[in-house]
Amino acid sequence: MEKIWTKQYDSGVPATVEIPDIPMHQILDKTAQRFPDKAALIFFNNKITYAQFNGQVNQFASALQKDGFKKGDRISLYMPNCPQFAIAYFGALRAGGVIVPSNPLYVPREIDHQVKDSGATYMVVLSLLYGRVKKVRAGLDLKKVIVTNIKEYFPGLTRFLFTLLKEGKPDMNGETHKVDISGDADTVGFQDFLKSASGNPTPVETDMEDTAVLMYTGGTTGVPKGAQLSHRNTVANATQVRAWIPMIKDGETVVLTALPLTHSYSMTVSQNLGVMSGFAQVLIPNARDLHDVMKNIEKHKVGLFPGVPTLYTAINNHPDVKAGKYDLSSVEACISGAAGLPQEVQKEFMKITGGKLVEGYGLSEASPVTSANPIMSTGKIGTIGVPVPNTDVKLVDIETGDKEVAMGEAGELCFRGPQVMKGYWNMPTETANVLRADENGDVWLHTGDIAAMDEDGYLKIMDRKKDMIIAGGFNIYPNEVEGVLYSHPDILEAAVVGVPHATRGEVVKAFIVLKEGKTMTAAEMRVWCKKEMRAYMVPKHVEFRDELPKTMVGKILRRQLLEEEAQKKA
Repeated sequence: MEKIWTKQYDSGVPATVEIPDIPMHQILDKTAQRFPDKAALIFFNNKITYAQFNGQVNQFASALQKDGFKKGDRISLYMPNCPQFAIAYFGALRAGGVIVPSNPLYVPREIDHQVKDSGATYMVVLSLLYGRVKKVRAGLDLKKVIVTNIKEYFPGLTRFLFTLLKEGKPDMNGETHKVDISGDADTVGFQDFLKSASGNPTPVETDMEDTAVLMYTGGTTGVPKGAQLSHRNTVANATQVRAWIPMIKDGETVVLTALPLTHSYSMTVSQNLGVMSGFAQVLIPNARDLHDVMKNIEKHKVGLFPGVPTLYTAINNHPDVKAGKYDLSSVEACISGAAGLPQEVQKEFMKITGGKLVEGYGLSEASPVTSANPIMSTGKIGTIGVPVPNTDVKLVDIETGDKEVAMGEAGELCFRGPQVMKGYWNMPTETANVLRADENGDVWLHTGDIAAMDEDGYLKIMDRKKDMIIAGGFNIYPNEVEGVLYSHPDILEAAVVGVPHATRGEVVKAFIVLKEGKTMTAAEMRVWCKKEMRAYMVPKHVEFRDELPKTMVGKILRRQLLEEEAQKKA
């Protein structure tokens, strides 16, 4: 297909960009040389310069090598946004490692699966989450667990107050930041680990096609699997996004890193783009703390604010924003991902900040950004924009996936470009299902999403992946939730679907058939679920039934449940 979409690009955005032929950890070296005294990381107002950041990365890499860490070893990073995440991320890459970002919301069952599946032998974990690791560690092949406290990079007074008032108090899950690791084998504190080595690490030869990150995703089937992102993938996508936002300035812009760095979107658009461009990253460990988000935007004059619709919506409707208590006028550019961006949210946010907010699209298998609306013109509302530089798109028939559909017709959305993954980790069949070569031998990523392209090259999503639920920007796969529900001893059958919600887009509704003689209330079911799955996966609604609709072969019909829900709303 002719690249008609490049005509929609903002002035200064090229149709193609040159991808640096060096890995991200070497790009950090270059940025530290360019901007040694500029802030790289800002955490609770504590500023870490690029020279300091790069030095800590070298220390971490050296400590790993001294401990026996080898090229290709996998390391799990199980923590929220904090300087320790960035130091461990770049340090492990510099030591030749493969990063396994681990969602801090994972419960023990989930971290157990991911560590085993990835083969991770090292882990950096926040002390608050360490108890979850201890519950499953006996079955894991972890050579070293490095435990870090959130307060380690707080400024002095904040650290003192945290120690005094919060550190020893349990949170709502009964977990605490204060842990004793003195009797735990092969376990060390983060700062002690850093001090165990000095000097620069031994250089590791890195091929750009080597795997840099195993980014776990539900993909197109809901089965958790690691998308293998190469060094070239990660560098390419950061380069593509940098070209898309020409108005921001290297060494000057401040980016808000509020979305979890364990997610591919934040990894690329906040962290890697920030390091490539010499931006200062304001690290927010909990984006639900809107006062913290807005206070940091105002104080540090944030210019780039990657987010999701629910976050922009929450800011729009916050009473302090309506009262004019926060100055958010520093915001220049925002790309919204993970879910459709409502027109009213977009307009209101731009009115409040004076900046530009546009919708984009991506998936972990593409590092993740593949398309976005032009920033300055704001493109076309209701679309996912146009392919970013160096990216091709085609829409193919849903039945065979081989024949391209005509302009304006719906088809499966497929991309190719330097940001597309190598494949899924140890899953050749699943890889072959989504990475398919055409008649010319060109490999395309089949997203499973149904879209249409208009005459200007803008893409509009017509339907999401089959059965996937998008709640507040989080992808939720029914199979995964049902798998947990089926582990309950009193449940005979379970099915979950997404039902509309005013602010979150969708929420999970569970349909439950109990075993004979068993009783349970919806509240009891939700309490149990909160212990077994991530918070955003917990069913908002629970309906008990005597039976569930099934096909002749016994497959539960989720679509029929969805139709029944739609009829209730009619």
